[in-house]
Amino acid sequence: MRKVKKRLKMSKFERLIYTLALFLLVVSPVSIVFSKATLANINYEVERQKQKIAAQQKTNDSLAMTINELASLTKIQEVAETEGLSYNNSNIKTVTDR
Repeated sequence: MRKVKKRLKMSKFERLIYTLALFLLVVSPVSIVFSKATLANINYEVERQKQKIAAQQKTNDSLAMTINELASLTKIQEVAETEGLSYNNSNIKTVTDR
């Protein structure tokens, strides 16, 4: 005598549930890896922009110091002397409001 195996019949709803569970098991890890890769790329771009900002800040500070050096009174007098100008106190006029 041969044993007859009973085959379990699955309803359409059960098949849908199993298919959905299998789909989620496959899609979840893929989506997690994709989101982590995207986040890493964004963090890389943020760090690159921070480095650009720091470099530009150094350039701005350097240019501000250069401006202050060039605007100093001693530098102005030095440039005036090289251009043949002189400081004459008698030519200075003071204007006041009355």
